[in-house]
Amino acid sequence: MTNKNIKKPIGLAIIGCGTMGKIRSGIAKNYPGIEWIGLCDINIELAKNLAHEISADFFTSNIDELLARSEVNAVMILTDENNHTQPTLMGIDKGYHIFVEKPLATDIDESYQIYSLAKERNIDVCVGYTQRFRRRFLAVKERIQKGVIGDVHSVITRALMNRMVPIATISKTENRRNLTPMVVSGTHSLDMSMWLLEGKKPVTVYAKSTDKVLRYLDTKDSTFGVFTMDDGSIFSMNISWALPVEWPGSVYGLEIGIVGTEGVIDIEDTHRDLVLATQNKLPAGYNTKNFTPPSDRYVDFLTSYPPGDIYDEQFWGPMREETQSWLNRVYYGISTPHATARNGHINLVLTMAMDLSDKEGKEITLPEDLENFRL
Repeated sequence: MTNKNIKKPIGLAIIGCGTMGKIRSGIAKNYPGIEWIGLCDINIELAKNLAHEISADFFTSNIDELLARSEVNAVMILTDENNHTQPTLMGIDKGYHIFVEKPLATDIDESYQIYSLAKERNIDVCVGYTQRFRRRFLAVKERIQKGVIGDVHSVITRALMNRMVPIATISKTENRRNLTPMVVSGTHSLDMSMWLLEGKKPVTVYAKSTDKVLRYLDTKDSTFGVFTMDDGSIFSMNISWALPVEWPGSVYGLEIGIVGTEGVIDIEDTHRDLVLATQNKLPAGYNTKNFTPPSDRYVDFLTSYPPGDIYDEQFWGPMREETQSWLNRVYYGISTPHATARNGHINLVLTMAMDLSDKEGKEITLPEDLENFRL
C-alpha cells in the first residue's frame, strides 16, 4: 500500500494551450499538490490568455525555456496529434513525469522512439485514453478480471462519430498521411477493448475502409476490422467518423458486446438516454480552435462530449477524473488505470495494421513482439 505521507510536490509544465490545455490546466490549477504551473504554446497569445485565466506562474512560446525551469518535474503534452513527439522526448530526457494526449504519436517510428526511450530511462509516461476513467468501464473491467462471465471469446465494438471531429482535426494541417479514423479516434475504442481483453494478444487482422464523404480531407470515412487473438478469440473493431455534423452526438457513440464462456456484458454508450431538443441554436458539440460547424444544430445527446461537461463554471466528467488521477500518481506514487507508453505504442501499431490491411487488401499477420514492431 502506498504511504500517502510521502508526497512529491508538483511543478507542472503544460505544453499546448488549446482546447485540451484549457480543460486540463483548469482542473490542475486547483490540485493541492501543485506548487507551480508554467505554460507553453507556439501561439503566445493563447499561452498568455490561459496563463491569466488560471493564474499560471509562467508562460512562453519556447519549449526549451519552459522545460529548463528548475520548478518543473511533471509535463503534460496537449498539442495537436502530429506534434507530440518532440516535447515528449524532451520531457523524458529530463526525467520528468509525462502525460501525453492520445495517440502517443502519428508516426510509428516516432512512437517507438518515445516508448523505447521511456523504457530505457525508466520514465513513467501516461497516454490520454480518457474513456478508461468512466465509471461504467471501470465496473466492467472489474467484473471481467474477477471471471464473472468466464473466458471472453468474442468482442464486438462499434463507434459512430460526428464528422466535426475529422473536419476540425484534419483541416488545420497538411500532414494528413496517418490521420485516419483508426489512428486519431478509433484508437479510443480499440484501447478500451484491448484493456478489457488484457492478457489476450492479437495475431492477425483483416480490415476494409471506405472514403465517399471525407476523401477531400485525404482520409477515410469508416474502417471495419476483425482481429484474431492468440487464444482463438475474436474481436471486431468498427468505426465511422463520417456522420453528418447535425448528428446529435457531439463526438462518440460507442457500443461494446463482450461474450464469455459463462456470460455476457453488453455496453450501450450512445448517450441517447439524455436528449436535448430546442428551437435555439446549439453550440458545436466538438469544441476546438478555429472550427465553426457548417450548419446549425438543434438536438444534442447530452454527455456525449467524451471529456465531460461544464457545471457552475467547472469541468466535470472523465477528463477531470483522469487528470486528477494522474496528479495523484505523480504526487503520491499510487497505481492508476492510465494507459502506459507501451499501451499507446501497441495501440498505434494495431490501428496502423488495420490501415495497412485495407491498403493491401489482405489479412495481416502480426509479429510475436508487438511492442518492438514497426510497419
